Amino acid sequence: MSAIRVIQFTDPHLFGDAAATLRGINTYESLQRTLADASGHLATADAILVTGDLVQDDASGYEQFRRIFSRYNKPVLCIPGNHDLVPEMRAALSQVPFELDGPADIGAWRFVLVDSVVANQAGGHISAEMLTKLDEDLGRARQRHALVCLHHHPVNMSSRWLDKVGLANANEFWSVIDSHPNVKAVVWGHVHQSFEGARRTVRLLATPSTCAQFQPRSNDFVIDTQPPAYRLLTLHSNGAIDTGVHQLTAAESAA
Repeated sequence: MSAIRVIQFTDPHLFGDAAATLRGINTYESLQRTLADASGHLATADAILVTGDLVQDDASGYEQFRRIFSRYNKPVLCIPGNHDLVPEMRAALSQVPFELDGPADIGAWRFVLVDSVVANQAGGHISAEMLTKLDEDLGRARQRHALVCLHHHPVNMSSRWLDKVGLANANEFWSVIDSHPNVKAVVWGHVHQSFEGARRTVRLLATPSTCAQFQPRSNDFVIDTQPPAYRLLTLHSNGAIDTGVHQLTAAESAA
């Protein structure tokens, strides 16, 4: 397998009621429109990555998520977000094709899934046990390139309100990452906006939500006018990454 094709969706914020809305957006319909836009890519993808806030504090939303994503018949790598209910999420997505713990190895790549959720808190923190698992998951796959996936942003987003609810122990996280040269990128959700950067040789990638977006570089909470989106990643066997965010058009978003 020369290259791995992955599609990242994030922060769908589903409810059990398909008619429910969040900030004026029907999150179920918005996700369905996003998936329809991505249908051609989904047909050829090797895996789907969903980086948190699968539901909006509603355990019945997992049935919607399970039904929607199980139809693609390919691995669905899932990470909890701060609006997820982790025990209920684990119970609902305990079977193939869903993978919640990892690591998942596909071709020349290892996908490491990091739980950064703190119950009843918007901000994130990676436990000592999870940091140890991260270190072990990376150390046991030195021959593979690694993509590390989490919900909370481990770098500053230049947004005062948002950076108060990022990853609280980012320095501990980076201490582990820095000791593993096979890490090629870190990918996250939570921020409802696109971001691309680098830290040393590691790519840094955030992806917009399948529903509403947050205005970048805003001191206060502001909803942006940008449409739903998803990220395409092509992971090459030599460790190179081709990636870009695909936004729905205004017509697709409003359909």
